Amino acid sequence: MQDNLPSGKNLILILIAASFASFMSSLDGTIVNIALPSIAEAFDLTTSSVAWVSTIYFLVIAGSLLIVGKLTDLLGLKKIFLVGFSVFVIGSFSCGFFPDLLGSFEILLVARIIQALGGVLMMVVAPAMLSTFMPGDRRAKGMSLVILFAGIGMALGPTLGGFLTEYLSWHWIFFINVPVGIIAIIIGLFVIPGNKPDGDSLKGFDIPGAILVFVGLAALLFVISEGFTFGWSSLPIIISIILTIFGLGGFVWRELHYEKPLIDFGLFKSKSFVILNIILALLYFTFGGANYLLPFYLEYVQDISTGNAGLILTALSFGMMITGVISGLIYAKLVGKIKYLVMGGVVLIGIGYFLLSHLSPVTGLGVIITALTLIGLGLGLTSTPLTTLIMGAVSASKQGMISSITGLERFAPMTIGVAVYNMFLIIGVVIGVKHSGITEIPASNIAKEILSLGFDMAFVISVVLAIVTLILCFFIKEEKAPLE
Repeated sequence: MQDNLPSGKNLILILIAASFASFMSSLDGTIVNIALPSIAEAFDLTTSSVAWVSTIYFLVIAGSLLIVGKLTDLLGLKKIFLVGFSVFVIGSFSCGFFPDLLGSFEILLVARIIQALGGVLMMVVAPAMLSTFMPGDRRAKGMSLVILFAGIGMALGPTLGGFLTEYLSWHWIFFINVPVGIIAIIIGLFVIPGNKPDGDSLKGFDIPGAILVFVGLAALLFVISEGFTFGWSSLPIIISIILTIFGLGGFVWRELHYEKPLIDFGLFKSKSFVILNIILALLYFTFGGANYLLPFYLEYVQDISTGNAGLILTALSFGMMITGVISGLIYAKLVGKIKYLVMGGVVLIGIGYFLLSHLSPVTGLGVIITALTLIGLGLGLTSTPLTTLIMGAVSASKQGMISSITGLERFAPMTIGVAVYNMFLIIGVVIGVKHSGITEIPASNIAKEILSLGFDMAFVISVVLAIVTLILCFFIKEEKAPLE
């Protein structure tokens, strides 16, 4: 395979195509939320109803990631790339055009499902392309490009979404995807090699397993994200818990007994491989929680406007972009010592969370921006080498599978982190009321002081998890997949 790898101009165009996939999938995860109030006003919806524009997108992605990974290995990167962008473009156009035309919010939700199906294909194919076409020492450089454009997408999302919604309309947060998607399709059509693997294509594809994992993961994310809203003893949540147990339990049993599983659980026999995946999941779990809590702190405690809060939060994304590129460039020079690079990143993340564990109504913005920058720099130093090590430990025929697993380990913990950190905040506030000496606080500052205690407790837990992650880093080993 090494002799057939693209090079020169073709490789550059492939990198651009993969970067588009990484950028668009990240951008769409952050650009929509800021437009939800405008969408709610357009269709006369409550906040809980309009939240389904985001919720349904995440549920579809969560349920589809592992399925798409297997399809990528079976059908090849080029088909998945072209189908993914085509579906994403159709879904994006439909989101912006048909709901107003037909006067139906339900049409918007259907269009978001279509868009999510395209988005999940893009999410899986970008790292799989780079791992396949830039193997060995070059793989980390390719992965750093994914991190860079993912960071740009995350950083631009709220700002670009706010600009488009304010000066054009909410429809344009979807229309903006169309021209970029068409350019990516044209590039992919001509430059991505048709690397369809040997085999019987979709023959033997585990359809029952696909159904089980989709139902199980979607139900799990629904329980975690909506449990507080519906109530943990409500019928929808109880049914979803049953579906989660049935779906995921049935999926694991089937994959252990099926000849062509969606996930090869044999990969997890390696302790180092398991540790790498746990570290990646822990990092994105705490990141998801911080990303959720900080806007509330900035707006409710610091009285900062939504727009300015969004600008402050971009410090994390820009930090991530900087070290994401650097870690990719120096990866090859640190072979045999990669775990020390990861450990350095975890230390930066821990220091950032430590600074955030001392928040108050008078905390300076310099402290907050410094903390966010440290967390971003740390995530950039860890994400590229961790993803590269994980994908490098798996054979080329399973790059789609492992790409979907790493995607799930980023996406699911971030989603779970939102719900869990919201619980940490509530517990922290309750403990704060009992032990804060509330009678000594000026009446005008009571609410902000108590809220700050809740945020502090949440970030103390982040510090503890950073320490646990650092300890796990000592057990990292650099394993390489056997040649096929």
